[in-house]
Amino acid sequence: MIRDDEQADKILSGILDDYNSAPITEKEKAMLDYAVKLTEKPAAVKKEDFDKLRKFELSDKDILDLNQVVAYFNYVNRTADGLGIELEDEHK
Repeated sequence: MIRDDEQADKILSGILDDYNSAPITEKEKAMLDYAVKLTEKPAAVKKEDFDKLRKFELSDKDILDLNQVVAYFNYVNRTADGLGIELEDEHK
């Protein structure tokens, strides 16, 4: 569990650089593996990907929630990019 902003920033920085070497759990890495695959190659997602998540005790509802969050952010980012929307300076 993240206890303060400094720790959260450190973890997020590590995740953005390379989540495989970031100080996160194997469960979180499995969730990020799924998120990356869903983002980059959605048609390649297979039953084995769900089995991997279930090994970490994610329920079908948990997997659906993960899927929906990743898909939503992909949708929003593609919509914004496709319309040429630029981030405000404070968000760059």
